[in-house]
Amino acid sequence: MKKKLENKVGIVTGGATGMGRASALAFAKEGAKVVVADVVDASETIQLIKAEGGEAIYIKCDVSKEMDVKSMVEKTVSTYGKLDFAFNNAGIEGKVAPIAETTSEEFDRLMNINLKGVWLCMKYEIPEMLKNGKGSIVNTASAAGLVAVPTLPIYVASKHGVVGLTKTTAVDYAKQGLRVNAICPGGIKTPMFERTVGGDNVLEAQIAAQQVIGRLGTPEEIANAAVFLCSDDASFITGIALPVDGGWIAQ
Repeated sequence: MKKKLENKVGIVTGGATGMGRASALAFAKEGAKVVVADVVDASETIQLIKAEGGEAIYIKCDVSKEMDVKSMVEKTVSTYGKLDFAFNNAGIEGKVAPIAETTSEEFDRLMNINLKGVWLCMKYEIPEMLKNGKGSIVNTASAAGLVAVPTLPIYVASKHGVVGLTKTTAVDYAKQGLRVNAICPGGIKTPMFERTVGGDNVLEAQIAAQQVIGRLGTPEEIANAAVFLCSDDASFITGIALPVDGGWIAQ
């Protein structure tokens, strides 16, 4: 059986852990050559991919810095000759506090990584994909990019921004063969989630209970959605913000 991403080249940002790592592994299993980018060392992700017979390289990249992102895309193309898809997944959590208790520094940090980082990635990925005549981009937004989440005002704003940026870019490039979509995860059991709950089992249980399914999601469940949207199986899908949230925002 032909693999969904055979002979394709893709970038995964935030690929050192969590949803990024799971997605990089899933892309590789479907035949893609994967560039795993992160501001922290992602060599373990690369080792896991190679242990499964896949092909991948690690590029250190801070997505909030334009020259890092430009270099990431250039190295991808110089190594593998092209760029077919990208999962712009890098992001950080926000401080839990109402807006009057947040700072300018917190605002700038979240926006620079969560929103500007996605913009920069697309800015440099899109020209390379257009050379191929087609391509697929998936951005990580959040269920918090679709609805309000109390005491997370800056994070919510950054993820709403990702959804808006995704939809507009999809419209702008649809007729040039480029598809652009967003995934909106709910509560997913990742290192970032664990930092957010801080070992509070009661809080974790409360968040899990918000998902209609009654549990937290796994990074692999996000990876499955990312593979689908990046593959030709989703060839008629663009401009969507897909909730992968156990039914949370359906309530």
